[in-house]
Amino acid sequence: MIHSMTGYGKTTGEFGGKTISVEIKSLNSKFFDLNLRLPQAYKDKEMELRALLQKEAERGKMDVIINIETDPAQQSNLLNKDLIKALLKDLKEIKTELNLADENLLQIIMQQPQVVNDDAAEANEKEWELISKLIQESLDKFKQFRQREGKTLHDDIAQRINLILQLREKLAEHETGRMQGVRSRLMNALKSFEGNIDTDMNRFEQELIYYLEKLDITEEKVRLLTHCNYFLTMLNDANNNGKKLGFIMQEIGREINTIGSKANDAGIQRIVVEMKDEAEKIKEQLSNIL
Repeated sequence: MIHSMTGYGKTTGEFGGKTISVEIKSLNSKFFDLNLRLPQAYKDKEMELRALLQKEAERGKMDVIINIETDPAQQSNLLNKDLIKALLKDLKEIKTELNLADENLLQIIMQQPQVVNDDAAEANEKEWELISKLIQESLDKFKQFRQREGKTLHDDIAQRINLILQLREKLAEHETGRMQGVRSRLMNALKSFEGNIDTDMNRFEQELIYYLEKLDITEEKVRLLTHCNYFLTMLNDANNNGKKLGFIMQEIGREINTIGSKANDAGIQRIVVEMKDEAEKIKEQLSNIL
């Protein structure tokens, strides 16, 4: 079963008065492109996480956000009092030395880094165990989302391939009349020159047969059928991927184009246009398959 590159998964958990959330989402991309946002305390886990996420996601533009929120009501020593006192002392000295106007020094101090303590900034092995568990749960949801999206893509693509096969069957309605029409036009054109040129009818018949063979689309129809059936087989193969299906789709498009170039018939051209329309829609869908 095919999987979409579009995926989403999110889980949350509680640890020591903190709310931890892990959110994973991805869109289609030819390669693996990861944007990872980790709490500062766990930056050393980044390479380990990148390896895990690439193994699980394979391809796609992926955003992973791990967020830790602390409830201030449950946080001890919310303010770094020693740092605040030291900053206040230094600022008062500078104000006196430079004879500056009295300003709200406390407001300035509170805007400085590390003035407010943040329990979330401290690494904790038990906390990391919970984060790892949440990451795996989010990945499970993420893969389930990809699988559901893949099922939708599978059904849509299979329907369009079958429509191309139905259109292929309609080509036969126009083939017999098309060859006879070409033959009649060439014969009428030749008759219009009678009396002005010498005509070797045997040679004319040989050239006519050669020309009609060039317009024959039997081989293209056979190859189109083969490629479409192979495509459907690979679509249901557990080991298939979007790139392989894309290659097969190129061959299908090539046969459709060749039929169009040989058509020489308005009815066949209309069918070819419908085939091309379905083929283009399939190519768009394939760009989102893993």
